[in-house]
Amino acid sequence: MKMGWTMAPKITALLGALLLVAPGASAQGGKLEVDLDSSSSIRSAAKVVAANLMNYYSGDEPGQTPGILPGPPPGGPYYWWQAGAMWGTIVDYWFYTGDDQYNAEALRSMVFQAEAPVNAYMPRNWTASLGNDDQGFWGMSAMLAAEVNFPNPKPDQPQWLALAQAVFNTQVARWETQDCAGGLRWQVEHTNGGYDYKNTIANGVFLNIASRLARYTRNETYAHWTEKTWDWIEAMGYITEDYNVLDGAHIPFNCTDLNPVQFSANAAILIHAAAVMYNYTEGATRTKWQGRVAGLLNRTVEHFFPEGIMIERPCELEDRVQCNTDQHSFKGYMHRALATVAVLAPFTYADVMKTLRSSTEGCVTSCLADGTCGFRWNTGEYDNDVAAGPAGQQMSALAALSTLLIDQGHVLNGPLTNQTGGTSQGDPNAGQKFQGLSPPREITTGDRAGSGIVTAVVLASFLGSVAWMGMSWSE
Repeated sequence: MKMGWTMAPKITALLGALLLVAPGASAQGGKLEVDLDSSSSIRSAAKVVAANLMNYYSGDEPGQTPGILPGPPPGGPYYWWQAGAMWGTIVDYWFYTGDDQYNAEALRSMVFQAEAPVNAYMPRNWTASLGNDDQGFWGMSAMLAAEVNFPNPKPDQPQWLALAQAVFNTQVARWETQDCAGGLRWQVEHTNGGYDYKNTIANGVFLNIASRLARYTRNETYAHWTEKTWDWIEAMGYITEDYNVLDGAHIPFNCTDLNPVQFSANAAILIHAAAVMYNYTEGATRTKWQGRVAGLLNRTVEHFFPEGIMIERPCELEDRVQCNTDQHSFKGYMHRALATVAVLAPFTYADVMKTLRSSTEGCVTSCLADGTCGFRWNTGEYDNDVAAGPAGQQMSALAALSTLLIDQGHVLNGPLTNQTGGTSQGDPNAGQKFQGLSPPREITTGDRAGSGIVTAVVLASFLGSVAWMGMSWSE
């Protein structure tokens, strides 16, 4: 893999960032030195890491496509969805640090990739690899832009809230009850590998956007779909009684051949949504969501933060790293999600911030003075891991640093809504004319019993297919 070809046009920007390093974030000695008790030091270090991240982006150069990272393979290591996640990381970076130098490109990119006239993040050039989760990551970034009053697009362009609504509307139209009693398939097109797989991430991003639309607009249609999707995920066994979050299952097995792998991105998307619903609801419903937040948080910290530093458990092993390019970016989603959980569900604040602090301490030890950060955060040094797309670990390090700036008034006031200062304009019919599709049928005792029988038959053969276990995060 040759990454250097994307780097040369950005050297000036990186050197400029290094010149701005504050005393607490020294460029001397080969390592990025950050005083995590100093907001100015964190900002300076984050600025260096952000500049390094943007080295991997060339969409702002003549002849390049706005908004995307180099790819897909063999043209580059990155699939389309990861750029959507990157712009969400940049929006959060601006929100926490106030540095707006990448805002114009983020705005241009998120509008361009929505692709008129549908403006639902289903660009024709990416049909061959388009998953519901891919579309959803762009939709979550647009939703974030609405929640933090990121600069709005021009009036003749699609607006952030409307973009998130377009994603929701196109996905709710793809919800189907004839297979596995509900849920979204992983892939959008029937010709794509994984079309017969209904997984947590595809349904989780749909649920995440729905929960945030409910809170932002106070439209109960979105809350209804949040509840229905969560209930379906639980009924399928993708969330266990112990709050393990499993990956998914296949339609030919009635979604009972559960893939037990636990990726942090799945847990992050769900705990974020649960905190949104806790914040939005009242009474007994709020108590229910509080239990979900607490359960997911306890299990997440226990599983993904051993000794206080985040590890991507399925593929970051003691003797080797076998994480793919996608998985190299997951730590950032968890840090960003947990920071929002701490704000929306204040009863979690102390535990969340303790975890984020210790994990970021580990992250910083993996970073060099020029803002190059490694994937392993628990070794105390840079790991030279560049084989699977360095942009992912840059996104994660930037998220870890940025979210430690949570103790600011505009952050602690919580994500905005249209009643608390949010300015983004919506369109309930964005993406397509919303048909008010019927909700999925209720999961019955018979469904659960049937699922148990099929599970017993297929489980043994499934467990023998170890190589397949990571497929849900490989395009």
